[in-house]
Amino acid sequence: MKKLHIVGIIVIAVAIGVIFVSLKNTSTYADFTEAIANPDKEYHVVGKLDKAQPQMYDPKVNADEFEFTLVDNKGVAKQVILHKSKPQDFEKSEQIVLIGKMRDNQFHANDILMKCPSKYNDGKPQVN
Repeated sequence: MKKLHIVGIIVIAVAIGVIFVSLKNTSTYADFTEAIANPDKEYHVVGKLDKAQPQMYDPKVNADEFEFTLVDNKGVAKQVILHKSKPQDFEKSEQIVLIGKMRDNQFHANDILMKCPSKYNDGKPQVN
């Protein structure tokens, strides 16, 4: 065999290994009930901010910890600890997607995606 063939086989084997590792680490969309049942698995939990519950963020104590309550799409509310700083315009978000795991009856999120209200209504800008 030529050296080029050996290098090609090694590259293909590494690529296959990378694909399997990335498939194993993918997370899925779920609700809090499913996340509680599988605490070792990472999930995307979709919900809305519970504005009636307090939010705790003190950047002087820990700038990378923000606590709030999220209600998932099935109506289950859980305390969330986001291991990042509080996002800008957080209270204005219509929908929140958290990426993380359940631990000690709290959802520990490593990342957050927010759907903010559109500034357009039927193609026309809203007047504030």
